[in-house]
Amino acid sequence: MVSELEFERPIVELRNKIAELKEFAKNTEVDLSSEIDKLENRLEKVENDIYNHLSPWNRVQIARHPERPTTLDYISRLFTNFLECHGDRFYGDDEAIVGGIAKFNGVPVTVIGHQRGKDTKENIRRNFGMPHPEGYRKALRLMKQAEKFNRPIICFIDTKGAYPGKAAEERGQSEAIAKNLFEMAGLTVPVICIVIGEGGSGGALALGLGNHLHMLENSTYSVISPEGAAAILWKDSSLAKKAAETMKITAPDLKELGIVDEMVSEVKGGAHRDIDAQAGYMEGIIKKSLKELMNLSKEELVEERYLKYKKIGQFAAENDAITIK
Repeated sequence: MVSELEFERPIVELRNKIAELKEFAKNTEVDLSSEIDKLENRLEKVENDIYNHLSPWNRVQIARHPERPTTLDYISRLFTNFLECHGDRFYGDDEAIVGGIAKFNGVPVTVIGHQRGKDTKENIRRNFGMPHPEGYRKALRLMKQAEKFNRPIICFIDTKGAYPGKAAEERGQSEAIAKNLFEMAGLTVPVICIVIGEGGSGGALALGLGNHLHMLENSTYSVISPEGAAAILWKDSSLAKKAAETMKITAPDLKELGIVDEMVSEVKGGAHRDIDAQAGYMEGIIKKSLKELMNLSKEELVEERYLKYKKIGQFAAENDAITIK
């Protein structure tokens, strides 16, 4: 059974009431169909009211849902013949990043993504989806391999951020992220990035520099978490809800700002409600991106990527000087 979020409580109460009436009618042979129909109509209205008017903080909660689909969930549904590759050839294998070669509708591709766990044991093994430097170096190794064999690259982004621990810093966390950004900017194959959950800070950006950037409707993409921003701005992390509304970190906001190319619709209530249906939505977006990008030359791919990031932001000319807002 899918666990519910706090703002979904009215929906849960109505569903429970409907289930109780159906069980009572079944056991007593009392006709309650009229009452059940009324409650089901009310349930549909409440669901539409809640899910069609989600606040930024609601979307943050859905993006963090413990049952939200992960990279491996989508790989198993979107790709065939997936062969996972391990290790960075420098230090070791980081299970917070998964990647390998596969086929998408018969087209050979390289797939890379953050991977968090579904339970405590797996989360510890995968470091809660927060990669160490070797994870980013593994990702870069696979990207360069894809470039060598002319395979498109598809990246799934879902992390709170890169692991900030002492060991990660000792092994060059900042350098690994910076190197990925540098190398991804010049890749001569199509790069498609999709934010499927949380896209946090440089840990997300290290897999996010592509020709196309898409986001699931209830995902987030930000330089810092709402709690972190609230702690810095107002010295109070409990104001995370206010920060989420101020920061413009949701897919609708980022689509409006021109940072995201496509916002991928989610099934009602979030991707975790029906993973197969959600994968179907994503398949169409990936297919569309590949069709567009695979018609471009190597030079055109690099140029398009350059222009994509060059135009982000607001620029104003003042006294013949350019200022960035």
